[in-house]
Amino acid sequence: MNRPAEEPTELADAPQLRFTHANRVVSGNHFNRAYREGNRARGALMTVVVVENGLPVTRLGLSIGKRVWRGAVGRNRVRRVFREAFRVSLPQLPIGLDVVLIGSMPRIEPGLAETSAELVSLAEKAHKRYLVKQALALEADAEAT
Repeated sequence: MNRPAEEPTELADAPQLRFTHANRVVSGNHFNRAYREGNRARGALMTVVVVENGLPVTRLGLSIGKRVWRGAVGRNRVRRVFREAFRVSLPQLPIGLDVVLIGSMPRIEPGLAETSAELVSLAEKAHKRYLVKQALALEADAEAT
């Protein structure tokens, strides 16, 4: 059955939200920079660390340790839910950030909707803190010269 070319389908109208390699923080140096220079915001499911990356994309890094789930199956499930929440929330996140998600508590079983909502609110909160910190550093530099 052929459809007319004018008739849009639901899939054609949906935005393409892909989680590509460009959206990943993979280098240990980038993780270290985020931990050292970034700002944190803690929620019930996760701690979010945010640092600007100077790129036109927002990237995700995951740190889900054995403290969260002892077994690999549980840790991988948490990673999948966090990754999907990032993918779905990407249009709502500020552009040009490295966002590192750290599992907050042992044996969490995150749902996609609650994880997505918490990710957006914590990322905005941490980004605002980061911007304030940058502004204060600029003021300090201006006063020193």
